[in-house]
Amino acid sequence: QVQLVESGGGLVQAGGSLRLSCAASGNIFSIGAMGWYRQAPGKQRDMVAIITSGGGTNHADSVKGRFTISRENAKNTVYLQMNSLKPEDTAVYFCYAHARVISDNPRDYWGQGTQVTVSS
Repeated sequence: QVQLVESGGGLVQAGGSLRLSCAASGNIFSIGAMGWYRQAPGKQRDMVAIITSGGGTNHADSVKGRFTISRENAKNTVYLQMNSLKPEDTAVYFCYAHARVISDNPRDYWGQGTQVTVSS
């Protein structure tokens, strides 16, 4: 199995910045895409940003120009730098990885989530 552990969430004022980190561990054979999703109360979980193993990225329109996803393949870690935060960015942020362990086929894995709260 693959475990994803997020860190870096918290409370910040509007206009501020946070950096989320997510480290993957376990009996990992390979990791493909990694990314971040978020879910606000009463809403569905939406994609925030995705990064491929080769470094290609895709950011949701709502965060383009403010958030930047990156990764360190050697550390199996993905980051989300969030700048110019807005109250509407308040949500639980979930780390995602499409990974393969030695004894299994590739599949999706999720972290437990980290709360980001932006006050106005």
